[in-house]
Amino acid sequence: MARRLCTPKEVEFYFQSLYDKKGEKNLYLHTNINCNRSSWVQGCEPGWACSVGSGPVPIDGNKEKIPPRTSTCRRCCEGFFCPRGLTCMLPCPLGSYCPRATANFTTGLCDPYKYQITPNTTGCGGADTWADFGTTEDMFCPAGYYCPTPTKKRPCTHGHYCRLGSTTEEKCIIKRFCDDNTKNESTAILGACLVGGLFVLLVIIYNCSGQFLTIREKRKARSRENAIQLARQQIKAHEGWKAAKQLARKHVSGMQSHISRTFSRSRRSFRQQPDGLQEAPLFMGQELSDSAAFSAGGTHEISEVNPSVAVDLSSDGGIVAGKDRAAPKGKHRSTNTQIFKYAYGEIEKEKVRQEENKNLTFTGVVAMVTEQQREITRPLLKVEFKHLTLSLGKKKLLRSINGELWPGRVTAVMGPSGAGKTTFLNAVTGKVAGYKVSGSVLVNGRHDNIRSYKKIIGFVPQDDVVHGNLTVEENLWFSAKCRLSATASHRHKVLTVERVIDSLDLQGVRSSLVGTVEKRGISGGQRKRVNVGIEMVMEPSLLILDEPTSGLDSSSSQLLLRALRHEALEGVNVCAVVHQPSYTLYNMFDDLILLAKGGFIVYNGPVKTVEDHFRTLGIHVPERVNPPDHYIDILEGIVKPESGINAKHLPLHWMLCNGYEVPNDMQDELKAMGEQRTYIGSSHGSTPHCLPQVRHAFAVERDRIEQHLSKPKDLSSRRTPGVISQYKYYLGRVTKQRLREARLLSVDFLILGLAGICLGTIAKLSDPTFGMPGYIYTIIAVCKFKHSGYTVFTLISIIRVT
Repeated sequence: MARRLCTPKEVEFYFQSLYDKKGEKNLYLHTNINCNRSSWVQGCEPGWACSVGSGPVPIDGNKEKIPPRTSTCRRCCEGFFCPRGLTCMLPCPLGSYCPRATANFTTGLCDPYKYQITPNTTGCGGADTWADFGTTEDMFCPAGYYCPTPTKKRPCTHGHYCRLGSTTEEKCIIKRFCDDNTKNESTAILGACLVGGLFVLLVIIYNCSGQFLTIREKRKARSRENAIQLARQQIKAHEGWKAAKQLARKHVSGMQSHISRTFSRSRRSFRQQPDGLQEAPLFMGQELSDSAAFSAGGTHEISEVNPSVAVDLSSDGGIVAGKDRAAPKGKHRSTNTQIFKYAYGEIEKEKVRQEENKNLTFTGVVAMVTEQQREITRPLLKVEFKHLTLSLGKKKLLRSINGELWPGRVTAVMGPSGAGKTTFLNAVTGKVAGYKVSGSVLVNGRHDNIRSYKKIIGFVPQDDVVHGNLTVEENLWFSAKCRLSATASHRHKVLTVERVIDSLDLQGVRSSLVGTVEKRGISGGQRKRVNVGIEMVMEPSLLILDEPTSGLDSSSSQLLLRALRHEALEGVNVCAVVHQPSYTLYNMFDDLILLAKGGFIVYNGPVKTVEDHFRTLGIHVPERVNPPDHYIDILEGIVKPESGINAKHLPLHWMLCNGYEVPNDMQDELKAMGEQRTYIGSSHGSTPHCLPQVRHAFAVERDRIEQHLSKPKDLSSRRTPGVISQYKYYLGRVTKQRLREARLLSVDFLILGLAGICLGTIAKLSDPTFGMPGYIYTIIAVCKFKHSGYTVFTLISIIRVT
């Protein structure tokens, strides 16, 4: 038998002959040295093989050739197959069954291989072929049996099943459903249990999805309410002890004056009555010692009478500013109540401090400002723009803008429609992709790219960017986690979020969904405030707002602006585009930037001096008219000034008033005004200044090109959370959103489950392919159902049935 086995060259020849160069299967093998037109021995017939002879197998080490096999031809052994056109034996792989063939004289074929009986012989040979399952099943071990070797076939026992081509038995999960010769395990009961479990799970999710989030929210709300009550009790206790200290001080001063009067009378009586020499001094000494002790330790005793009061009191009765009691260290972490207690304690202190600062003298105001400057921890950003011009194609959106934005001040940007207010904000924040920019934007006096400070710059667009299926608090927390410093403690984050919620008056709707178009949520004004709060919680140094008061009533606008002014006290540079503010709201701004049509600047300075500037131009604000409305009407051309000045010349007046250079394309208008170009140089001409101007322009253009082509460096001094931490935050946000949409998702999954049951019933799961041909219809049905609804799904199912 060993001399009839195929050599490696014959094995390679067999597999190379199965398919042609085009990949199509050949019906017959190629001719070789043993089987060709001139030589066709008995071993070339299917199921037969010949030996190489009595000598060694002739295999050349350099050139492997098919050895000659023409003698001692016999039937193919069991467990091997001998294809037609090859005179050697190939082993059958595991999972196949290759017995000897038996002659069927009725049909003249050799069963089960279906080849003709070899001529000039008395019977059939062995197996003649082996192929994959897609070609034929005859070579595999039949279903219900398992074949440990290609020559042994054994039936499956009770409690086991054997698929087609099995080499071992497989245990059934439920043994009583598997009899002898079982082909496949019955999965109907398991499928029914699985579908029932999924159905119960979907019903639970449908009815209890809201409870997964509300339980935690109720627990946090309970801790928050306890913290608020504790903070208010502490502040109330502080006020009470402060009043008691003042009363004690008055009592001590009154007692000291009473003691001095008594002592003077005693000295006179002592001189008149020498017998009371020992009694009076003892009484007076005791009284003096008690009074001194009271005056020396009275304040300390008052502050220590109630040790449960956590608010620290200073010597003058004020609240201690700065950092308070440190967080508890060790393995015990702060509870929610402790963290909220700390946060609301700080908020209540700030409120008390604001009330105390309303009636301060000038010295007190200076001391307060100095103290606030010491408390400021954010980096300060002063933004300057010089000759800033922004063009889109041939159209100039901003022209020769000069000015500055100061930290700690709230600046309003106003102007008629089309004046370039939003474009100005984009230019300040560095969002100038696609624009042609000339001029420069300086940050703290340096030519740094404004995008280098993007981590500490907040931008509030006109459109709301909040997530409608999250609550107000969740929107703020998501922004705080992703954009605050990675080194910030949890206590600090809680304090920041709670301070923003309190300053924007969102306490009543903190647990309410923002809402979407389909589902109603909070009001439009509250939604706008949430949009602003998302940028406030990241503690920016520069906060840009595009029409934050649009759609808000007067009270909501004032509330929002008070919150912005509170941010300015922290050193934030606030700049906002405002449309038609009320007079009260207008006076709450520190600075004003007034733009005219064409992107020109008309005024940039304090709000208090804007009327003086226009008064010098002969423009007076009528009585009972809001100043910004009057100026915008003049710029729009609706109202003509009494002085007869042309509204188009107002930008030129501002340039000449501040010594700015007038663009070349406005020289004609300048001549029409009758002004002289004294703002550029002296009467000696501008020739000596040409070379320095060219050098400066070249340097500015070089810096601008470098900023746009190179990646800006991070100069914000803030390290935000990394990719893994942000992915964790995003995953938590998506989980909450999906839980709130659990009812819709459960209905979709329920319908898809029913579709799977229908398609699974239709498909032939008992065949060896496991219903593979029907899977394509399942995929099509599911995809069409998700995009086109139930109708297409039904049509696909009907097609599958037919």
